[in-house]
Amino acid sequence: MAPRTIMVEPFDLVVFGATGDLAARKLIPALYHRDEAGQIAPGSRIIGASRRSMGDADYRGFAHEALAQHAGPMDDEALARFEERLSYLEVTATGDEGWTALAETLAGSPRIRVFYLATGPELFGPICERIGRHGLASDARIVVEKPIGKNLASARTVNDAIGAVFPEERIYRIDHYLGKETVQNLMALRFANALFEPLWNAAHIDHVQITVAETLGLETRAGYYDTAGALRDMVQNHILQLLCLVAMEPPTRLSADAVRDEKLKVLKSLTPITGDRVAELTVRGQYRAGAAASGPVRGYLDELGNTESRTETFAALRVDIDSWRWAGTPFYLRTGKRLPTRVSEIMVAFRPIPHSVFDSSAGPIAANRLVIRLQPDEGVKLCLMIKDPGPGGMRLRQVPLDMSFADVFATRNPDAYERLLMDVVRGNQTLFMRRDEVEAAWTFIEPILDAWTTHPDPPKPYTAGTWGPTASIALLERDRRTWHEEG
Repeated sequence: MAPRTIMVEPFDLVVFGATGDLAARKLIPALYHRDEAGQIAPGSRIIGASRRSMGDADYRGFAHEALAQHAGPMDDEALARFEERLSYLEVTATGDEGWTALAETLAGSPRIRVFYLATGPELFGPICERIGRHGLASDARIVVEKPIGKNLASARTVNDAIGAVFPEERIYRIDHYLGKETVQNLMALRFANALFEPLWNAAHIDHVQITVAETLGLETRAGYYDTAGALRDMVQNHILQLLCLVAMEPPTRLSADAVRDEKLKVLKSLTPITGDRVAELTVRGQYRAGAAASGPVRGYLDELGNTESRTETFAALRVDIDSWRWAGTPFYLRTGKRLPTRVSEIMVAFRPIPHSVFDSSAGPIAANRLVIRLQPDEGVKLCLMIKDPGPGGMRLRQVPLDMSFADVFATRNPDAYERLLMDVVRGNQTLFMRRDEVEAAWTFIEPILDAWTTHPDPPKPYTAGTWGPTASIALLERDRRTWHEEG
């Protein structure tokens, strides 16, 4: 049965950076699919704003090409309706060109007003300042993409610039990982079932692994990535947010601040990794030439054209949480580029049974595991021990109870941006980061960055197409554990 679609109120959405890669790959397709599903009300407008010179017809052509490339099969009637919503204004983020025209376009509109900053963070402040100066911020909501700064001080500067114009309750800091269906189901698994929550603690869980692996290299992101690296690009936001959802206490209700209060408690409970502990509990790597699915690939320095770069393309950490629930249960975090498989998943490893009643002929008994796959092939898998069918005694083996979303729900799985964009229009901040969350995450990450910057050794090399430096294997083997890896 197809999910029930609820139409949101009419809105004006102004997208700064409307001709960029994010708009083409994610925002325009997401908005089209919500319109096709009947969720966008008549009269809603999508206004592209960028410094590029073009008219409405040109922008609709740009959107049409983006949809043809990224949206999959389309309905002609829905496409025509969607393209009618699109218009374009040439607006300069750091100058005065186009702002009067934008103010006139929005003047007198009774619709919900949203500004989406699909730009670099260096433009967040200038754009917000001009939105305020031209009287456009009243009751408006603003959406900003990561990264929010490069360290704690710059994150505070960015947050101050946005907060000078918009109150916190109208600021939406987007992390698309939190919009994924499987991430939502993590909360459903924990808080809508009696099965897991009584076991969701250090007494029953041995450890947790969170992996976000990419097969791609730099592609078109060389300029950004070499100033960021894996720790800033993935761990500080995406992976720490996933850790929070796994580790947080049950909120009193499923409201924005109740959920974010509990996530903040987790971030503040992370055991600091400082001094000598950085070398002990973290690994950074950089890929060398190797092989990917497409064939031979160059190393990071060759792709970058800079033999001096010490930017990490791989990061692994052991993280501990100073709380009653999680004392003694480590969280292992791992992310990297040019790894063997594109996969994002959370693996919860339960403790072994305390005593086996079976003799040696039954075979080894593996501990139960819960694997939550975020991408691709989203789903949930619970690995249990069962008897191997047939006569001849008790032989045990581990089998998965496997729920693939594609198999269970005979419907298209919406992209994360579809959910998040509609949540902004609804005014629901549950899946968006609050300022104190962002700054608490930077407080934890910054000492690691500082230690890596001052350490004389470069990132450890690993061959493209492998699972990172051997030091990342040793990170778990010291604790008599291994990384969970499936094809």
